[in-house]
Amino acid sequence: MAKYTVEQVYIAELEEKHSRFIAHLVPFAEFEAMLADLQKAHPKASHHVTAFRTISDTNQISESAKDDGEPAGTSGMPVLKTLIGANLINVGLIVTRYFGGTKLGTGGLARAYAGVANLVIQEARLVEWKRIVKISYQVSFALSSEVERQIKLASLNVLDRQYNEEGVLFALEGAEDDVAGFKCVLSN
Repeated sequence: MAKYTVEQVYIAELEEKHSRFIAHLVPFAEFEAMLADLQKAHPKASHHVTAFRTISDTNQISESAKDDGEPAGTSGMPVLKTLIGANLINVGLIVTRYFGGTKLGTGGLARAYAGVANLVIQEARLVEWKRIVKISYQVSFALSSEVERQIKLASLNVLDRQYNEEGVLFALEGAEDDVAGFKCVLSN
C-alpha cells in the first residue's frame, strides 16, 4: 500500500461550540520548530495537541500522540488515527485549541480533533512517499555518456563526479525504486 507525505505546511480550521481548532500538517523535519513557533504565537490557546508518524531506514514506523492536557485519548489519538487512515508518513500534525466556554465531552472532543485533522489532510497536496537512497557507480570513460543518459532517464540526481584512472565515479541520489531500475538497466 502506498504511503504519502507533504512537502510544505497546510492549515485548516474548525469551530465547534465556540471552541476554535487550528490544525497544521507539516513535514516531520519542521515539526518541532513549528510546535515551538505555535506555542509562542498562541500563548492563550488552551492546548497544542500533537501527533506524528515517521519511518526509519529499516521501514520501522514510529508514532506518537500527545493530548496536552485534554482528557486521555480524546485528542492526540484521534489525530494520530487520522494520519494512519490517510497512510501519511514523515509528517506531524499540531492542533491548537482555543476553549470556547462550552464543554464538548469526550466524544465531542474526539470528533472535533479528528474532524480538523481530516480537514487539513483534505486541503493538503499529498505526494507519494519514496525512500531516497545514495549510491556510487564506477564506469569506464567509454560508457560514461550512456550512463549519463540513463541517469537522466531514471530521474536521479548527480551529487558528484570524480574522474580517475578507471573512468568516472558517480555519486547519485534518487528514489529507491528509481535507483533499482537504474542498476537493472545498466547490468543488462
